[in-house]
Amino acid sequence: MESFIIEGGHPLTGTIVPQGAKNEALEVICATLLTSEEMIIKNVPDILDVNNLISLLRDIGVKVSRLSRNDYAFCSEHIKLDYLESDEFVRKCAALRGSVLMIGPLLARFGKAVVAEPGGDKIGRRRLDTHFLGFKYLGAKFEFNEARNVYEIQGSKLKGCYMLLDEASVTGTANIIMASVFAKGTTTIYNAACEPYIQQLCHMLNAMGANISGIGSNLLTIVGTKGLHGVTHQILPDMIEVGSFIGMAAMVGNGIRIKDVSLKNLGIIPDAFRRLGVKIKTDGDDLVIPHQPHYVIESFIDGSIMTLADAPWPGLTPDLLSVLLVVATQSRGSVLIHQKMFESRLFFVDKLIDMGAQIILCDPHRAVVIGHDRKKRLRGGRMTSPDIRAGIALLIAALSANGQSRIDNIAQIDRGYEDIEGRLNALGACIKRVNS
Repeated sequence: MESFIIEGGHPLTGTIVPQGAKNEALEVICATLLTSEEMIIKNVPDILDVNNLISLLRDIGVKVSRLSRNDYAFCSEHIKLDYLESDEFVRKCAALRGSVLMIGPLLARFGKAVVAEPGGDKIGRRRLDTHFLGFKYLGAKFEFNEARNVYEIQGSKLKGCYMLLDEASVTGTANIIMASVFAKGTTTIYNAACEPYIQQLCHMLNAMGANISGIGSNLLTIVGTKGLHGVTHQILPDMIEVGSFIGMAAMVGNGIRIKDVSLKNLGIIPDAFRRLGVKIKTDGDDLVIPHQPHYVIESFIDGSIMTLADAPWPGLTPDLLSVLLVVATQSRGSVLIHQKMFESRLFFVDKLIDMGAQIILCDPHRAVVIGHDRKKRLRGGRMTSPDIRAGIALLIAALSANGQSRIDNIAQIDRGYEDIEGRLNALGACIKRVNS
């Protein structure tokens, strides 16, 4: 197991470029299973979750060629259907949450799939009911294999229909979209997720020959087609990484430019940081965060305490609440962080409290942060990364802290952030990767 040793207090300055979007990469890479023709995907992030998914695709027979560090060619002409039913395949899927996005394409193209409970972040219940209900609406049949602890799905003749999703699940929406592209007739998905990454998936599928309308809304219409062809697709910058860099720049920055952020696809992320008092300037498609000796949390118009809460797109993504919480620890003022969508994502605040942060954990979903206004720096300590987003939040805290910190279980950070220590050290950070 590897760890980070961080020497806090080094100001960061310079320019950084965000990686390709992790969540989009997982979706569009799985979508390459829908065609036997070659697909070229550009700006693929070199991170653990994506690399593990690519390895899994190779195992099932996908021909993968790495054209450059971040560009790949995929050809799913010859898939090993027998391997899809093997215990080894089930075991590998169970270790990778992104593998759940293979179900829709496999069901659409081959009429069957096997589902094991996927791995990933331990951040509370992340159920698959939305995926399963969507497949059932399309006519798929489920059978639980108790001996193997897997669901076997059959759906050789999927039919389009109207469905109202029980929640606007991003991966659920993506899976149902991919399962619907070959379904006979028209599929209408209401309460669909509409994040930029879902939009990107839909645009790519349309370029491949699909017929999807309503893109960008929560009402999608998919007219089934008989086949898709290969295309070249460019992945968006990762908006979660952009937000993480804004947080770092606010806490320890001495002037940082974040380049090529795809500003139109960031939604309200910059405004969420502005509500904490963080100054953000736009320069074309770049964000510039100047050095700020102080940043003051806004209050609502009626004078009540500021609340930052997550919500489905175009609301604030839950993946950035951990970073916003850390940034608030050195603000002037107080803020209520309300994590509505997951039960356990705020439990990492105990580690911040040990570092000297003033935080009241009200319950698994709410925490009140009373900012130090930089009058009292956090102190370094030893901590463990519980998930990707809490891991990067703890790294930001350690960069701003007084003294040395150690973060264990950094494989969680590696799952979502490409060469994070190398890129931050280039800005002036002092982070070393060591074997525990």
